Amino acid sequence: MDPSILAILPPSLRGIVGNLPEEAAALLEEIRIREIRPLEVVLRGTSRFVSPQGRLVAEAAQAYRPTREDCRKLLELLTNYSVYSFDEQLRSGYITVPGGHRVGLAGRIVMEDNRVKLFKEVAGFNVRVARQVLGAGQAVLPHLLEPGTRLPYHTLIISPPRQGKTTLIRDLARLISGGGPAPNGAGAAQRGLKVGIVDERSEIAACEKGVPRFDLGPRTDVLDGCPKAVGMMMMIRSMSPDVLIADEIGRPEDAEAIREALHAGVRVIATAHGADLADVRQRPILRELIRDAVFSRYVVLGGERGAGTLKAICDGRGEPIRLGEWAGTGSP
Repeated sequence: MDPSILAILPPSLRGIVGNLPEEAAALLEEIRIREIRPLEVVLRGTSRFVSPQGRLVAEAAQAYRPTREDCRKLLELLTNYSVYSFDEQLRSGYITVPGGHRVGLAGRIVMEDNRVKLFKEVAGFNVRVARQVLGAGQAVLPHLLEPGTRLPYHTLIISPPRQGKTTLIRDLARLISGGGPAPNGAGAAQRGLKVGIVDERSEIAACEKGVPRFDLGPRTDVLDGCPKAVGMMMMIRSMSPDVLIADEIGRPEDAEAIREALHAGVRVIATAHGADLADVRQRPILRELIRDAVFSRYVVLGGERGAGTLKAICDGRGEPIRLGEWAGTGSP
């Protein structure tokens, strides 16, 4: 079990989760903790309950039921005993913890001016386990490189939640930054490029005190915890990247920053939530980017054969150029 996950759990839950069978811990994707309701884990897309002894059980009646005290202590550990210092993250509905793991929150909220003012009571937590999968982007990268320049096309990676978007861009950053042999095994070696990552949710790089804990390659710089639109402009002005990488775009300011990057000659690889390209076209901001042919490649991931199934790689017109499967799993 990843020590960074156990470290955020109160002693009662730490003992239970720490007793999970080794093979289950290796497949762990989510830990779902709900006050006075059965403790649940998700293992490669399959839901199981957890007994007080740390055994996987099928019946909810056999599961441990976290208490209010468990949930109170968990929130204290997540916020380093200073809930108010995490006010912004709490309003967003999640907290990112060391290791790049994201903890989603549920409970009672207070609204003000049609916006979330604060979480009044937190009674549900979803610990989403982040993992690095080295080589996850190896099969995809050759289809994202422009002939001649060998620079990545402007690329949008699309998938539903937890189907491998973040895992894929993390490894693409490593491969693009590192360079080395041609990705398809033929031709001249691929030169390493300067990569800038704007990691608004601290998930891509898993930075601790500004230092990435995942392997992102030797030429990668990270802005941790910075809003994407602001961070992309900062990167362009100060770090002269060849490639910019950002996760989960969709706001007007994100689109404006992407257009600015294109005008500056910087290649962009970004992700967005959606089932497929048609689904993404329903979102006004992304529809404008697609209409204006901002992206020359679209990578569509799904979960049909497990997280990270490669459904399609499409050109700028949305025409498939490759169908197949990405042999990798991980958390988005």
